[in-house]
Parts: sequence; C-alpha cells; structure tokens
Amino acid sequence: MVCNLNSLNILLILPFLTGDFVGVYYKMSSIKANKLVTFSFTGSGIGTMQMADVKGKNGLNPEFIEDLIRCLNDIKANEALKVLIITGLPDVFCSGADLNTLIKLCKKEIKPVDIILSKMILDIQVPVISAMEGHAIGGGLALGLCADITILAEESRYGCSFMNMGFTPGMGITKLMEHYMSPAIAQEMQYTGNNYSGRSLIGKTNFNYILPKAEVFEKADILAEAMAEKPRKALSVLKRYQSMQRRKTFEETYSIETMMHELTFNEEEILTIIKENYVKYE
Repeated sequence: MVCNLNSLNILLILPFLTGDFVGVYYKMSSIKANKLVTFSFTGSGIGTMQMADVKGKNGLNPEFIEDLIRCLNDIKANEALKVLIITGLPDVFCSGADLNTLIKLCKKEIKPVDIILSKMILDIQVPVISAMEGHAIGGGLALGLCADITILAEESRYGCSFMNMGFTPGMGITKLMEHYMSPAIAQEMQYTGNNYSGRSLIGKTNFNYILPKAEVFEKADILAEAMAEKPRKALSVLKRYQSMQRRKTFEETYSIETMMHELTFNEEEILTIIKENYVKYE
C-alpha cells in the first residue's frame, strides 16, 4: 500500500501482512518528530486527526496553523477516508489563538488566516466527528463546531472568549454556534465571553453527546465504526447535502465578521485589553 502525502512530497510505503490490510495505518508524526498535528488512518476508512502541541496547549500560532493546514490537505487527498475524528489533548482540545499571535494581529504584523481552518474542516467531503475531551476556547471552539457531530466532556470548559479581549468573534463562530444551540444561548456565550462546563450545557444545547471525559473518544470511535460500514460515495453525497446550508451561511458570515474585526481591532486600547484579559490554560 502506498500513501501519497502530497504536502510533504514523499511516499510512505506501508507493509501489510493480509490482503485486506486491516489495522494498517500511517501517522504523520512518524515522519517528522516535532509534528504538532498528526493523522492516522485505518483500513476500515476511519481517520483520526489529533492536535498534539503539548507545549503550546494546541494554541493557534503560525507554526501550529501551518501544520494543521498541511494535515487537512493530506486528509482532503485521502480518497479512502470515510469518516474523520478530530481530537486534541486530554486537557485541551484547542485553546484558540495564543497571546503572541493576538498581539501580532493587533499590530498588523501578520494577517489572520485562521478563517481558512474553519472552511477546510467544513469542506471535508465525509462526516467529521469532534471528540472534544479537553477545553475548547474561542477559535478552538470554532474548530470543534465545524464538525457534523460533536461530543463534549462534562468536566471540560467551552467558551467564546473573543469579546473578553475587546474584539468581536471570528472564524465563523457567530453562526457555527447556532448549529449546536439556540441563537439565544449562542448570543449569551458571545456577549459574556464566559466559559461553561460541559455538564452545565446538558439539556440546553444540541450537542450530540456530553459525556464523562473518559468516554468521549470511545463514543466517537463507536460512531465512526458505524459510519465506516457505509459506502464512501453515499457518505460524501449525504455530507454535501447536509452541510450545504452551513457552508453557505459560513461564507456570508465570514464577510460580516471581517468587517467587524476591521472596526474593533482598530481601537487604540485593544492591545492593552488583550494583554490584561488573555487567559492561558495550564
């Protein structure tokens, strides 16, 4: 079996002992030791993308984003994939943009590219499951909400923290949230910037499951196995139809969020607010 990892311009030859190559997989992390995002793939059609930047707590900095985009491009090119599970670290799914990145964005030293991440996940041609065992804040929550099925942990915290730092929400989250909760709950989370434990969201939202942390990935795997039994063609056709409205809404939302960012990031006090209110999850 040959896996073509286009973005790395190499071929990885995977030996297998049986004709159906059950259990054969590849990991991007085995190619480069310092990978921040890894992808594993089984012969049954299930892929798992893990955000694994332990040191950076899966913060959205330029290096992490570059790795994530590379991985998503490889996933897009995998024509044997039937379902994708996205997961993070046990304690942090994704913590959003890190402080240095926010400061550089504020000073206009770098341009925002994280919006690309949301679009790339929404455009994946097969069902996507977010197994959000750890905390997901700001842009990290946005990434998880791009999935078709989302599983939260009772013990972890989830929040839309953008307004805490003086600027409006981005990455399409203003509308992505409404797929999993009512507009009223979504607006409360956006205006207050509060973080909510998964347990406190039980019965108030449309998340598929909110489970004890130890059960989150196991449930994702069970769901993925059920989906992987179906033909890829049928899965991709249904995915395209079911995601049509979300993708359309995302495109409209992107323009509006960009305009709001232009207005709020230009405020003189924004840099001070960011430094004073940025919360780093240890």
